[in-house]
Amino acid sequence: MQLLSPGAAHAVHLLFEWAAIAIGVQLYRRQRARSGASGILSNSGYAVVIGCILGAAIGNKLVFWIEYPHLWAAHAGNVTVLMSGQSIVGGLLGGLLGVEMAKKLTGQRQSTGDQFVLPLMVGIALGRIGCFLAGLNDGTYGTATTLPWGVDFGDGIDRHPTQLYDIIFVLAWGGLLLALRARWCDKPGLMFKLFLSGYLFWRLAIDAVKPLRYDYGAGLGGVQLVCLAALLCYLPFLARQLGGPAPLKAIEP
Repeated sequence: MQLLSPGAAHAVHLLFEWAAIAIGVQLYRRQRARSGASGILSNSGYAVVIGCILGAAIGNKLVFWIEYPHLWAAHAGNVTVLMSGQSIVGGLLGGLLGVEMAKKLTGQRQSTGDQFVLPLMVGIALGRIGCFLAGLNDGTYGTATTLPWGVDFGDGIDRHPTQLYDIIFVLAWGGLLLALRARWCDKPGLMFKLFLSGYLFWRLAIDAVKPLRYDYGAGLGGVQLVCLAALLCYLPFLARQLGGPAPLKAIEP
């Protein structure tokens, strides 16, 4: 059965989205305090937060448009349509680039990425609750399935609850990395690289059981294509840090 009406779905989705942002910011603030870093409103901390927010906002929209190029082409003059839609993958990658640009502009060389792992895993999980409750009003549901845990979002078809899959994965993967973080304390930034790379691999796989919005070839959608490209660019940094000695100063997130 339909969980929520379109209007209620939008309101609930927005509520969980803002809750994810607010709680994520507070968790990031606490992570910085625990590490002995300056507060998020200090000059260096403020720049990182602003860079993260702006980068995430831009990446959020860009990857959504890559996922739905036909929608962008059909409504190029409609600002409301162009500003709708979001992508977690786009937000993560855009936020990463935004943070790195902010650090470069302010002369920061210390890695800050590990402090984002807990806020990101909690934020993504909260956001996906909103996606799940929005049902068919949100484009994150899965394809039809005969598995016993399939969910009927209101159209009489049991579907993969891919929003719940996402919650389980980020909490399990992020929780595992946090439990093992003592192993990488001499390699700052490694935990974030592992978290991001793992999530990109996950989305490359799990999006195969979501409706294909636009086929870029080989059955790959826009988000999968972005994940593949990002992994090809990012994995060398991960491999270098995994295989190399602990750096004196980490310049990657």
